[in-house]
Amino acid sequence: MEYNNIHKGIFVSRPNRFIAMVEINGVLERCHVKNTGRCRELLIPGAFVYLERSSRSGRKTLYDLIGVEKGSNYINMDSQAPNKVVAEWLKEQNWESLRGEYTYGASRLDFYMEQEGRRRLLEVKGVTLEEQGIAKFPDAPTLRGVKHLEELIRARSEGYEAAVLFVIQMKGVWCFQPNDVTHPAFGEALRRASRAGVEILAYDCEARPQSLRIDEPVPVYL
Repeated sequence: MEYNNIHKGIFVSRPNRFIAMVEINGVLERCHVKNTGRCRELLIPGAFVYLERSSRSGRKTLYDLIGVEKGSNYINMDSQAPNKVVAEWLKEQNWESLRGEYTYGASRLDFYMEQEGRRRLLEVKGVTLEEQGIAKFPDAPTLRGVKHLEELIRARSEGYEAAVLFVIQMKGVWCFQPNDVTHPAFGEALRRASRAGVEILAYDCEARPQSLRIDEPVPVYL
C-alpha cells in the first residue's frame, strides 16, 4: 500500500489517544494518530515521526500520524494498514473467493477464503511493539483479541481452516512472541488456539514512510 504527501515532524506530546502534537517545519500542529494503542515506547518527545497530509476538506486535523523512527528503524504505526497490506497479499494468491469483514459466530473476522472446497478464516493483528529484536503482541490488554482466538478455535472444530496472522509493521526483528506480561490471557488463548490446529503466522514488512508491504515470515515462539 502507498501513502501520499508525506511530511516529517518531531513528536511533542499526545494529549489523548487520538491526537498528537507534532512540530512540522517549526510549526506546532494538532495531528490525528492512526493507532489507539499505547505506543509509549514509540511516541517519545523528540522522536521523528511521519505524517500523511489529508486532501479531505472539513477535517479538524490536516495530518495523520502514520510512522515513527525508533533508533535507526522505521515503524509503521497505522492500525488500518495491516488489513490493507494483507488484502493485497492475499489477492496475489489467487483464491477463488476472498471476502473481508466476514461474520462468524459472534465476531467479525478479517478475511474468509475459499479454494477447491477449502474454507479458511484469517484474523489479522498489527504489531508495533519490539523489545530487543522480539516482536510482541499486544501492547495493551485486548479482550477482543481473546474473543477472536476463541472463535477461530471453534471454527477449526467445525472443519474450517483457521489462522491468525501477526503483521509486524517493521523490519529488524528475529522472532514473534505473545506479550504475556501485558496480557497473559491472550498468550494463553494463543497457545490454546495453536494446540487446536489454528495456524499462528507472523510476517514482517518492508516499511517506509511512503509505503508498507508484507515481506518475510518470522519465527513464532509460543
